[in-house]
Amino acid sequence: MSASSKKEALIETCRKVVAPLVRADGGILHLVSVSENELALHLSGTCSGCPGLAFTCRGVIEPAIATVAPEVRVVVTSGAIVPSGATEIAH
Repeated sequence: MSASSKKEALIETCRKVVAPLVRADGGILHLVSVSENELALHLSGTCSGCPGLAFTCRGVIEPAIATVAPEVRVVVTSGAIVPSGATEIAH
């Protein structure tokens, strides 16, 4: 898989799988950055400061991304302040 198609697949997985699940719980998923080796996401909304964040990462986000690119490192932050340059992922 080429680097650009991998990035597209990661973004599409976030848009079609992860974002709807996060949104169902009142959260908002933001794409901070994506590269061939790393996907950085930010959760805001009700996910900001949520004690279930670790479960969301390990039980939802990481497995969904692993189906597309198991070698990609997933970094997830959360909070009310969205990192500069991040874009909301809408489904």
